Amino acid sequence: MNLILWRHAEAEDSDDDLPRQLTAKGRRQAERMGAWLEGHLPDKYRVLCSRARRSQDTARALTGRFSIDPGIDPGASYAAVLAAVNWPQASGTVVVVGHQPTLGEVASMILAGAPADWSIRKGALWWISSRERGGMRETVLRAVISPDLL
Repeated sequence: MNLILWRHAEAEDSDDDLPRQLTAKGRRQAERMGAWLEGHLPDKYRVLCSRARRSQDTARALTGRFSIDPGIDPGASYAAVLAAVNWPQASGTVVVVGHQPTLGEVASMILAGAPADWSIRKGALWWISSRERGGMRETVLRAVISPDLL
């Protein structure tokens, strides 16, 4: 399984959280990362987004075909995200476009075995794979990329 944790790009400030839109900088961040993903993803993949507009707008920089899952909404638990993607049992590639601190907690849980406050920058992604080798399950950190590096 390939799990890509993609934090939404920079969004406008507002007290009304779910309808917040991407800023001009956020649109550029999403477009750069979406183009990079397009060149590196396998032909078949799923994209899951939260109900937040900024999450969906970020995903649209890659594809218009995504599913909305409230288990990825702002404030979701790392356990809800792991359940939504069926980590590590699922096969294929899943892109989760979500929020902090949840995505950082997901990454730390997978890579270090405990939830911690790991930071994922706006518009950045962490690509984590689970594979079986020699009868043992391995977790591999394949990439950590920030849009300012593209």
